[in-house]
Amino acid sequence: MTSSLPPVLYHFFRYPVPYGRTLLLQEKLHALQLAQRRQSQSHNDYLLLLQHRPVYTTGRRQIATSPEVLAEETRLTQIGADFVTTQRGGQLTYHGPGQIVGYPLMDLGRTTPTLHTRDYICKMQKLLERHLKEQHGIKTIPSDHTGVFLDEYTKVASIGVQVRHRLTTHGFAFNVTPEPKRWFDRVVACGLDGVRAGCIADVSFKKESISVEDEIPPLVEGFGRAYERKVEKLDPGAEGEAGELIMELEEAAKALGPWPEAPSPESH
Repeated sequence: MTSSLPPVLYHFFRYPVPYGRTLLLQEKLHALQLAQRRQSQSHNDYLLLLQHRPVYTTGRRQIATSPEVLAEETRLTQIGADFVTTQRGGQLTYHGPGQIVGYPLMDLGRTTPTLHTRDYICKMQKLLERHLKEQHGIKTIPSDHTGVFLDEYTKVASIGVQVRHRLTTHGFAFNVTPEPKRWFDRVVACGLDGVRAGCIADVSFKKESISVEDEIPPLVEGFGRAYERKVEKLDPGAEGEAGELIMELEEAAKALGPWPEAPSPESH
């Protein structure tokens, strides 16, 4: 464990949060970290864990104004999801309830030696694979594609990150319950034709009900192991501006109330 570094502070949002507001939160926290570092002040690393309200997002490989992307936006918003263009890596994907999304906002330059982007992503992939194996007895297979696959045609987790000034945004997502699968069925996710979404609940050795909330404690512990950092629960009241921003989003998510239901298979 890298004891000389401050702990990574994590927060799990209790309600599904809108993607656009979460993207803005990441940008504000990134700017705050960068400003504090430039002023030689102590800055914290964060791990945001959450579920999104139903949303399809595109990565920077796809041009937001292209006819194909605009047509997809029209089609997908008609079934109740939001549609957002981002600067992360990767192509079109889905986020929503029943799926854990993790956004680490970390300074890769803090470690000695510096943690490079490729190594950062590799550690993230291994973190997810180890979580599936240790918590659910789920075996994964190697793939030429980024993400975690149960077999050649079933993907259970995605990774898409952005690194600017050695500070990370975006991160990973993995499906816990079956709910995200019906949304994924509406698109060719990540540009992988023939690949379908899987979820933990379908293949876990656990007989009891699988929930997003139950996955959080072992995921946090595994994150600390993967990056050799202590991870502690964030106290919003002690985090100044960062804490205020996080709680503003928490309250906004609560106020939005119910989210759109997954489309029925018959209407595919």
